[in-house]
Amino acid sequence: MSTWIASKLEVAAPRDGYQTIGVDPLNPVVGGEVTGVDLSKPLSDAQIAEIRAAFADRHVLIFRDQILSVEDHKRFARLFGALHVHPYNAKNVAPDHAAPTKANADPEILVVKADQTSRFVAGEEWHSDVTCDAEPPMGSMLYITKTPEIGGGDTLFASTVRAYEALSPMMQEFVGRLTATHDGAKPYTGAYGTAPPPGGWPKTNHPVVITVPWSGRKALYVNRGFTTRLNPLNRKESDALLEFLFRHIESHVAFQCRVRWTPNTLVFWDNWSVQHHAAWDYYPHSRFGQRVSIIAGSPAA
Repeated sequence: MSTWIASKLEVAAPRDGYQTIGVDPLNPVVGGEVTGVDLSKPLSDAQIAEIRAAFADRHVLIFRDQILSVEDHKRFARLFGALHVHPYNAKNVAPDHAAPTKANADPEILVVKADQTSRFVAGEEWHSDVTCDAEPPMGSMLYITKTPEIGGGDTLFASTVRAYEALSPMMQEFVGRLTATHDGAKPYTGAYGTAPPPGGWPKTNHPVVITVPWSGRKALYVNRGFTTRLNPLNRKESDALLEFLFRHIESHVAFQCRVRWTPNTLVFWDNWSVQHHAAWDYYPHSRFGQRVSIIAGSPAA
């Protein structure tokens, strides 16, 4: 790690003062295991407030040993905003990692699965969820009920807040003046080979640097999964700077945490403050879960 980056990463003391939940940070930067909560039951106002505080502070919250129905899952998600409908469900298409089943007849549920028949898995590249939408998910909640018998299938998370803070002031100022194009055709057709639906995939522009409303901190908002161009740079300039930003976010382990899944674990992550990468290291074994995502407006500078 460069001297500049190391100097910017002050060690943050774990938050304390929680009265109704426990929060055990995974590391000084990102991630926390939450205890003392049963998500199958309605939460008190105090619990909700403390989960919100932990979400703003930790960006990735892990809730283990949760036995949840679909309605339990959705009820918890609705505490933070309206539920998102993934373009696969909105456009009625089904790649092999989200094949239509009785479980995802609900358009607000995205089934995430992999087994011996899979050609690829969802999220096997650094990304934030569905940034091609005009109102991209501010958060996602993935509930995994089946994990591979041999282990594996971890999800890695990288703090785009810390990535922004580690840039030089001059680079912060420059990229903060740009917007970027996010195109659903890049992953859904280009990576997964799913034919575009009538009208095509969503495509939109977002600021390259956003202010996360619930924390007040700035974050980089470009990702390898969806971002295709920096506006208004020419193609060569855009490609070079995007590659620098992608590598900057993805390659520094000091920005990251790694979540090991166990059955009946729900992870709630902040799509505006982190990117994530699903490790597919368990083929031909199986992994199964359901994801609910939340919208709460559009990211802004």
